[in-house]
Amino acid sequence: QVQLVESGGGLVQAGDSLTLSCATSGRTFTAGAMGWFRQAPGKERAFVAAIRWIAGTTYYADSVKGRFTISIDNTKNTMYLQMNGLKPDDTAVYYCALTQLYRTPTVRSAYDYWGQGTQVTVSS
Repeated sequence: QVQLVESGGGLVQAGDSLTLSCATSGRTFTAGAMGWFRQAPGKERAFVAAIRWIAGTTYYADSVKGRFTISIDNTKNTMYLQMNGLKPDDTAVYYCALTQLYRTPTVRSAYDYWGQGTQVTVSS
């Protein structure tokens, strides 16, 4: 079984930076990819960024490209999301996810395991 735990959310002002972490445990050594999704109030959970576990290939939603950076520290089994230039529209609950298979990493249905989410609030 795989467990994912997000941390690092909080309340920041527009233009500030924040780094989210997703610590993994369990049988993650076969992970195909990990990703970040977010869900704002009244909206569907949406793709933010993803990274292939071995190749390190990254994917970003257009809305965060150039501002957010996804990375993995394999020695710590932890994924990160560095968020710069935050905007009020980035306010959401952020979820990390993991798939152990080689699937398209930009869609929700690709992922088998999810964290509990961490709140990010950006004030104007």
